Amino acid sequence: MLTILFDGIAEGMLLFLLSVGLSVTLGLMNFVNLAHGAFAMLGGYVCVLVLERLGMPFALAVVAAALAAALAGLVLERALYRRLYKASHLDQVLFSIGLVFMSVAAATYLFGDQQQAFTLPRALRRTWHAPGLDVDAYRLLLVAAGLALAASLHALVTRTRFGASLRAAVDNQRAARGLGIDVDRVFVATFALGSGLAGLGGALGVQMLGLSPEYPLQYIVYVLIVVAVGGAGSIQGSLVASLLLGVVDVAGKYYLPQLGPFLIYAVMVLALLVRPQGLFGTRVAN
Repeated sequence: MLTILFDGIAEGMLLFLLSVGLSVTLGLMNFVNLAHGAFAMLGGYVCVLVLERLGMPFALAVVAAALAAALAGLVLERALYRRLYKASHLDQVLFSIGLVFMSVAAATYLFGDQQQAFTLPRALRRTWHAPGLDVDAYRLLLVAAGLALAASLHALVTRTRFGASLRAAVDNQRAARGLGIDVDRVFVATFALGSGLAGLGGALGVQMLGLSPEYPLQYIVYVLIVVAVGGAGSIQGSLVASLLLGVVDVAGKYYLPQLGPFLIYAVMVLALLVRPQGLFGTRVAN
């Protein structure tokens, strides 16, 4: 029971790492970016290349993955995304879906359609045994990284000048510009941050989720479920929703494997029936 709970928490933390970037861009910028999974896939491929082909340390590979995804987000925001900030959500969805299929095709061309080989460092393959509980270092890393990221993002959004500038820019761009806030710079920084977080989650999740060109299509549903249940724009909501869904998913696979992912969808439906805006949902600016 304790092992199942721990594995569920670790899976939940991985869901949080993958989804929190979308929560930031969707909830704080009011932009529906279904290509979020493509940035996570980019982070995964960069991590594998740096670790397996260049022989660099795992920590450096993860940092490189996050930076590469952030840089890609910055370039695409400047070139493409900013043109759609005032477009309808349907236009944003269609545009980002197009990017998803382009990323799938590019990954297939560059790396083939097979799963990428990946080996964790020896230190992350260690396992500690206790009565009723098995803890491995990799899942412990996911838990620690998720908690550290949640605390850091909460402080960034609520306690810094950048966070205040971002909230002001989203609520009223004209007033924010009148106060001397560089709205364009705030938005590109926020989008790069969300993309970098996706790359970080993609890199840390390769061992558990695998990596192939179908990655953006395979896991975007889980990311959207986390954002919907937690509430767009809420760091705390994404964390709680991720932990809830992770524990339910692992427990369901162990006790009721015949149901598959049904329990996750059931939890989503029940949560949205009770709280349509999400567990910690905030108002999304128009």
